[in-house]
Amino acid sequence: MPRTVGLWSAVAVLVGVTVGSGIFRVPATVAGMLHSPGPAMLCWTLGGIVALAGALSVAELAAAMPRSGGIFAYLLEGYGPLPAFLFGWTELAVIRASALGATSTIFAEYLGYFIPLSPEQVHLVAAATILVVGTINYVGVKRAVAVLTPATAAKYGALLILGLLAFTAVSGAGAAHHRVIWQGGPQLSLIATALVPVMWTYDGWADLSFMGGEVAEPQRTLPLALIIGTCCVMLVYLVVNLGLWYALPADAIARAPLVATTVAQHIPVIGGAGAAVIAAIVLLATFSGLHASLMTGSRVIFAMGDRGLLFRSVGRVSPRFHSPSVAIWVATVLGCVYVMQNDFAQLADRFVLGLWPFYVLTVAGVYVLRRTRPDLPRPYRTWGYPLVPAVFLLASLGMLANALVTDPRDTGMTLLVIVAGIPIYYLWRRFTARSAA
Repeated sequence: MPRTVGLWSAVAVLVGVTVGSGIFRVPATVAGMLHSPGPAMLCWTLGGIVALAGALSVAELAAAMPRSGGIFAYLLEGYGPLPAFLFGWTELAVIRASALGATSTIFAEYLGYFIPLSPEQVHLVAAATILVVGTINYVGVKRAVAVLTPATAAKYGALLILGLLAFTAVSGAGAAHHRVIWQGGPQLSLIATALVPVMWTYDGWADLSFMGGEVAEPQRTLPLALIIGTCCVMLVYLVVNLGLWYALPADAIARAPLVATTVAQHIPVIGGAGAAVIAAIVLLATFSGLHASLMTGSRVIFAMGDRGLLFRSVGRVSPRFHSPSVAIWVATVLGCVYVMQNDFAQLADRFVLGLWPFYVLTVAGVYVLRRTRPDLPRPYRTWGYPLVPAVFLLASLGMLANALVTDPRDTGMTLLVIVAGIPIYYLWRRFTARSAA
């Protein structure tokens, strides 16, 4: 596939896939857990630091191995085919398709603010939106990026402006709402628990690496885009959350599942149009996120086929559009199937931790490959090594351990999904060995 994705397009991919519906939902969840602005803002800041430490680390691998599939390729190089297969299996079986289903459903629900839709029509519109996005991706990465970049820029600008305008909210009394900046003791376990949904909103910081095979001047572009994009996400999240905590007291944030709408209605410039403005921003955010998610996720499926860990036909590149055509349609069809099932709208939330064991392995791979592949050309070397990767690993392992203690059911289910891929891997190896014979 041709390398046509430049620096700012790459940043748009990262921001597009990361900033989705989560920033409209998670602030209420965090406020309900932590109850005061000090711990809440610390949680959002820690989330950004963890994501940035991960981006700084993965950037070394991305520059050294700019291949399609990103994390899949790094796991294959660092640990062999089984961990790489399990990552692809988790992406294919649960994470990507359910994320496409959940994001497109939210898009359709907010479209219903402007065009009344029945519950059945919401599912149909969501599936149709996935088909549209799949078609845009199929006709080539240049055209796909040409649609994604302005949509992401508009989404980002609208969110940033909303966060700044929140400081003009007529209900806002600044510190008067929050005379107690930090309520209670250290709250370390609560902050770690709240960090899980916060990291869901940051999830996507590594997805740009999946398109490593299509990025122009990858040794320079990939590290810069990973770092710039993650910093942009952290900035807009902190501005939005500071604005929310300025405008509303903790109980009002916690009670408002669509807290941005509540704040917008108190902003004089927006006034009574608050709900419509937020609905439009959510439409932008979810469309951009859906588009970028399908674009990046399909490259993992493509890499699995290309490396023989899935049917070889899945690694086909369209001779006309130079896109991973079969992989794009596999992701599109799975997303449509999932979105038509009511139960799958919540899967992306439930299995959010499913990718974190692989993020841990990937960042640990920076240490592993420096020892096993000292000869590997490294145009970019992780800033702050060995401390920065260690920060990411400690925070991630702590978050996973806390999730096992506080939510053993969902965390256990997530780990079971990953483990279920092991027998499938060995069955696949036996099948391919027989086919080769």
